[in-house]
Amino acid sequence: MIHVDQQHAFSDVALLERAAQMTLEHVHAERSRSADLTIVLTDDAQLHELNRDYLGVDAPTDVLSFPADEEDPESGIRYLGDILISIPRAKQQAKAAGHPLEAEVQLLVVHGTLHLLGHDHAKVREKVRMWKAQAEVMSKLGLGHIKVPES
Repeated sequence: MIHVDQQHAFSDVALLERAAQMTLEHVHAERSRSADLTIVLTDDAQLHELNRDYLGVDAPTDVLSFPADEEDPESGIRYLGDILISIPRAKQQAKAAGHPLEAEVQLLVVHGTLHLLGHDHAKVREKVRMWKAQAEVMSKLGLGHIKVPES
């Protein structure tokens, strides 16, 4: 189950749930029905604090993932972890890229879910693998034209 905590309002939570579910199915189709995660929609201040405290980066960011990969002993369902998204930053990025906020937040959900599933982009080989998976999921969502800008 995908839980969405709307600390910051967003118009269509179902889009985010669908983006996360499609990412789970793309990466781990056989286990996608038995995994939970939480998406927290928040602001720059919270992501800035978490980025500083957990990653040592004293700046806000658009999305952070906190993998848990724990199993509920009673149900056997895996809890993958939490994805936090700054809605104000997503609005800025969507405007700069010229696409709707809904598309940007779906991209961030896909990106964050891939991190929960073990993907990373710290090294070139990892980044190529992650960007490929991300592009494939975004295409399945009908958003193949939406990309993470290269930094």
